[in-house]
Amino acid sequence: MKKKEKPKYNMAQNSWFMVKLAWTSKEKKVLVLGLLSALLTVALNLINLYVSPTVLGVVERHGSLGELAGTLGGFVLALMVVSAAANYININVLFGRITVRSEIINLLNRKAAITSYPNWQDDRFQKLLPKASQCTCSNNAPTEAVWTTLTNLTANGLGFLIYLVLFARVEPVLIPVILLTAGVSYLIANRLNGYGFRHREEEAEYDRQISYITRRAGNFQAAKDIRIFGLRPWLEELNRKAMEANTAFHRKAQGVYLWGAVADLVLTFLRNGIAYAYLIGLVLYQHVSVAEFLLLFTAVGGFAQWVTGILGDCGTLYRQSLDLTIVRECLEYPEPFRFEDGQPLSPKPGEPLEIRLEDVSFRYPEAEKGTLCHINLTLHPGEKLAVVGLNGAGKTTLIKLLCGFLDPTQGRVLLNGQDIRAYNRRDYYRLFSAVFQTYSVIPGTIAANVAQREENICLEKVRDCLEKAGLREKVESLPQGYETLLNREVYEEAILLSGGETQRLMLARALYKDGPIVVLDEPTAALDPLAEADMYRKYHEMTRGKSSVYISHRLASTRFCDRIILLDGGSICEEGTHQSLLEAGGKYAKLYEVQSKYYQEGDAENGEE
Repeated sequence: MKKKEKPKYNMAQNSWFMVKLAWTSKEKKVLVLGLLSALLTVALNLINLYVSPTVLGVVERHGSLGELAGTLGGFVLALMVVSAAANYININVLFGRITVRSEIINLLNRKAAITSYPNWQDDRFQKLLPKASQCTCSNNAPTEAVWTTLTNLTANGLGFLIYLVLFARVEPVLIPVILLTAGVSYLIANRLNGYGFRHREEEAEYDRQISYITRRAGNFQAAKDIRIFGLRPWLEELNRKAMEANTAFHRKAQGVYLWGAVADLVLTFLRNGIAYAYLIGLVLYQHVSVAEFLLLFTAVGGFAQWVTGILGDCGTLYRQSLDLTIVRECLEYPEPFRFEDGQPLSPKPGEPLEIRLEDVSFRYPEAEKGTLCHINLTLHPGEKLAVVGLNGAGKTTLIKLLCGFLDPTQGRVLLNGQDIRAYNRRDYYRLFSAVFQTYSVIPGTIAANVAQREENICLEKVRDCLEKAGLREKVESLPQGYETLLNREVYEEAILLSGGETQRLMLARALYKDGPIVVLDEPTAALDPLAEADMYRKYHEMTRGKSSVYISHRLASTRFCDRIILLDGGSICEEGTHQSLLEAGGKYAKLYEVQSKYYQEGDAENGEE
């Protein structure tokens, strides 16, 4: 059996973490108002505890009508003032708590945005981030609800101490009875009521299944498959099974919770029965007044509530602490790259930049063999380099190493002779303008997508980049032009670009950045061969004087490059110009012959010669 892993942080450490976060995020009122709320809760309880015995005491000693009215009026006024103050604080404390939770959301978003790229290929980080985000998703999430728990724990602790003093001075014999029955009641109820928490992974699995089926059934991308392949009955069957399993789980859980309620009822009856019998004996044999009897009997129930409250709050705080530990582990996840502590990098405009891979090998975690093996390659200043090869040859991995997204498992990547691991990695990223196989369209205007910013956009430069990418005419034909919104997940009025148009938009974005090194990783996959060749010819002109790296499956598109390398089995098997590689008659020439024949056959089928 696998040993249960101990949480990295305990309840006290996580509570202090939240206190410090409230302090540093300038929400100190969360702490002050939380303490005031706890004090007012105890004050309200004490007023309710003493109101009936005090009024009854006035009646017992035959006090005047004025004294009785004054006593009642004083308690009523106290209740009104304390209740009003408590409600005011409870309403206003919410805003500060939301701010603190929002600060955690910002920290998690920042971590996701700036974390080292290898972390996104780390299974543990990929699982940790969504779990941490789930801890911030609502007012009831642990990162906000913990304040309620801490406030309640403070109130219950103060109330416990006050009642303890009361019973110690009057009837200390009741203390062990109350502690024992309240403690046993809590332990039984906590064990039974904790069924859902202990089986939360099972419940979450059912929720994930139902959520996934619901999303797929209503997904626009899956609509065609559902209809063409007749997937509706299959999805309905999956949904039925998931719903039945979820219902069975909750039915079982409710049965467990019912036994917890029964146990609490029995022990409460036992505690009150013992206390009631004991206090009646005091009234009969020790001449305790009716007012004192009422005070002590009410205090018995109150004391038990303070005890169970403390135990319950500790249990809740423990569970919330586990979630806060997940948040902190995500925020503190180790960074394999150097950032602010790295050497600054700011090359002067026009400064020659040489990138050299020196005996570089790379193997992905858990992979049986390496993706790249002993690569020695130099990208000279101003050189246009093409990287070609079959799927799985390691082309994209090579690009990731060049761009600094990955560090080699063996060897070094050097920039002008300096290992890039010494640099601030964000400074290194600024050297590159790139278009990758997968890309993201930000929810914003076309101009913002090209400039990758919302302010200080040079519209003339945006127009020029879109013109070079072959998309300006399309954009200017739209009613909103450059202010046209993209990404329908955010904006209902956003337009939907075709695959080829989106790739041209990404090319314009890379042009706008104008980095000294250009990287194109299959950026024209959605274009036909002629359009792709035309696009690469444009890039040949646009990247003049810059170092450029191109990846393409279509070998004819890279003939303009100064040098071509062919990757096979993770190694460079051929290297040279397009013409020299054809003349060598090796793998490159054979691949080119196959592709050329395919295009010639395609032209013939269309009636072209």
